[in-house]
Amino acid sequence: MARESILVVEDEDDIRELLRYNLAKEGYRVTCVTSGEEALKAARAISPDLILLDLMLPGLDGLEVCRVLKEEPQTRDLPIVMLTAKGEEVDIVTGLELGAHDYITKPFSPRVLLARLRAVLRRRRLAPPAEDAPLQVHELLIHPGRHEVLGAGRLLDLTATEFRLLHLLARRPGWVFTRTQIVSGVHGEDYPVSDRSVDVQIVSLRKKLGPYGKYVETVRGIGYRFKE
Repeated sequence: MARESILVVEDEDDIRELLRYNLAKEGYRVTCVTSGEEALKAARAISPDLILLDLMLPGLDGLEVCRVLKEEPQTRDLPIVMLTAKGEEVDIVTGLELGAHDYITKPFSPRVLLARLRAVLRRRRLAPPAEDAPLQVHELLIHPGRHEVLGAGRLLDLTATEFRLLHLLARRPGWVFTRTQIVSGVHGEDYPVSDRSVDVQIVSLRKKLGPYGKYVETVRGIGYRFKE
């Protein structure tokens, strides 16, 4: 049974009780609060293993809570999973770019929610490999020092940009990257590349990867991730 601690920030009574019940049933230690201000106090006080954060809260909203927590050294590394109503793509993108690890839309399946939270906690336990360390994911071997990618032992012909893009995604399988994060990670801050250019690069990368292109998944309206 899991014993990690989860801070639930949700102001709707029914949803909060549903979350508390299902998380406690799985063995998690659950603390529930109902406002952004309480969330900040609780996060600083108990340093939970994960924060499940509703975006629409009375007073301080979820995005502002996320921003504050990611700016403070004590709470910067706490995984945050956002809870949001469907269709709020702008808020999801903003939250991810502020540092949230994942998002779950309402209404949600408790089983899917638990699976997503387990995945985030698992990724937290498994630190990403060093930038220059060879990386084996699925049938791909990515070697940063050589700037080489082997697919089932066969050398794949990628450009420097395609290599950096693949390496960025593959170092954190399951992690959702917005297009802005991809541009910053591949080209650096303030590089003049549009969202459309990122999409074109993804199409090219998938084509070059051949049968392994299926591991580069589109998260509709948000960005991309490498399949776990």
